[in-house]
Amino acid sequence: MTRGRGAASLVASPVLVGAVTVLIVIVSVFLAYNANQGLPFVPTYNIKAQLPGGANLVPGNEVRIGGFRVGVIDTIGTSEAFFNGRNRAIAVVRMKLDKVAQPLPVDTSVLVRPRSALGLKYIQLTPGHSRHVLRPGDTIALKNATAPVEFDDFLNTFDQQTRKNSQDALTGFGDAFAGRGPDLNVAIQSFAPFFRYLAPVMSNLSNPATKLDQFFLQIGRASAQVAPVAAVQAQLFADMADTFQAIGQNPAALEATIAKGPPTEDAAIQSFRVQRPFLVDFTDLSNRLRPAIDVLPDALPKLNAALAVGQPVVAASPTLNINTAKLFSALDTLARDPNTLLGLKDLNTLVRVSSPLFTYLNPFVSVCNYATYFLNGLGSHISESVTNGTAERTLVKTGQNRQDNRWGDFGADRPADLPSNVNPINANTGPPDNEPLYVLHGQPYGPAIDAQGNADCLAGQYGYPAGPLADSIPYPFPYPAYNGTRDPDGTYNTWSRAHAGGSHLVVANDPPFDFGPTFTGLANLRDIDPKLRADGFKVP
Repeated sequence: MTRGRGAASLVASPVLVGAVTVLIVIVSVFLAYNANQGLPFVPTYNIKAQLPGGANLVPGNEVRIGGFRVGVIDTIGTSEAFFNGRNRAIAVVRMKLDKVAQPLPVDTSVLVRPRSALGLKYIQLTPGHSRHVLRPGDTIALKNATAPVEFDDFLNTFDQQTRKNSQDALTGFGDAFAGRGPDLNVAIQSFAPFFRYLAPVMSNLSNPATKLDQFFLQIGRASAQVAPVAAVQAQLFADMADTFQAIGQNPAALEATIAKGPPTEDAAIQSFRVQRPFLVDFTDLSNRLRPAIDVLPDALPKLNAALAVGQPVVAASPTLNINTAKLFSALDTLARDPNTLLGLKDLNTLVRVSSPLFTYLNPFVSVCNYATYFLNGLGSHISESVTNGTAERTLVKTGQNRQDNRWGDFGADRPADLPSNVNPINANTGPPDNEPLYVLHGQPYGPAIDAQGNADCLAGQYGYPAGPLADSIPYPFPYPAYNGTRDPDGTYNTWSRAHAGGSHLVVANDPPFDFGPTFTGLANLRDIDPKLRADGFKVP
């Protein structure tokens, strides 16, 4: 009885019932108000994310993973970061996630997506694959955030000009298909065999061995290479238009040509199977020739010049070949002649006998080139034109007797000479006979090399050095002009340089200058004889 009265009294109290009702309403309103901020006393996984912009986000918007709500946005702030090549302001959102989402990898991506057409947004998180995770309070980097496509931006693409163009395109397509229903049906009916034949073609194209991706890549490269000659190609297409117009003037021949196309393609297919190994080898050869092709721009001018020079040479080569054939025929005849062997044996004997002579003449011929000089002088010497040919030029200069110490004068006290103020060229005795006057320039026994093998080509020089220049020449007999005085060696006094006087006389055996016009350019005999370089120089 007592228990029933207590229950009835609790319900019967209007004040108590109203207070309980008000309390329940207040708690419900509080929970409903804070539902977007997370339930109180529930643990959360709090992280931040950097976004390119706020994108109309507000605190309380949802955070989803895989389409399921895992938290809400707590706060939205701003910061600065290096973005798109410059520092700019960004948004930083703080998210309160349920513990079921913890932990998230550090490469988790962030995307702001629209929840409705009215502008409501939410954040979509896509977990990454990194082994490193975000701890509470960490921030998802800006590089993992994607700028959202706003609905306004999407609508702005359809501006007035775009809408007008779309209308024109729809009108054109409508006019194109209007009244062509039967034609469309026929086209759809023809698609069946078309797709039947298209299937194996597409299968071959999709095969990796076809390398279709390389085809488009090479097409792009080929287009880049022909871009500089676009004007030429434009002219080519213009000329091709004229060509096709001419072809179109004869439809029967064009039909016959097209009819022969399928058999030609069948023959080509069979031929390509045989050509495939050749094409593989040709491809390898082309790759190997690529370095040589790269240098062609620099080499072609030189090759063109060589071809320009070589063309007349090649044109003359048949005549050269004919003469060469005659030469080898003559050599064959010479080799078959028995006297050739005898001649070679005699030549061997000649060389062996003449070896000492050649050894002696070696410096004179190789360093001073006296053999050529001698033959040149001999040719000039025997060149006097006469009635029946040529005669030897000879002039004995002993006719005049008016010059002191003339050539051929017995008992002369010095070599033939002239005063220093007289030019010996064309000098003569004067009227009435005008006999030539003489000056001695000869250096007797001029050496070709000195004791060390150095070239010293004195004899045979063209022109003469200016005198006076004379060595002391001892005389073993008394000579009255020198007062009979004797030298310490018992001989009478010698010719001195002073005795040469102020004249043109040059009779020094070893003048203080080397070389001459007969010098070949070899400064030492060692330069032409390897054996002398190996054994040490020895004067022949």
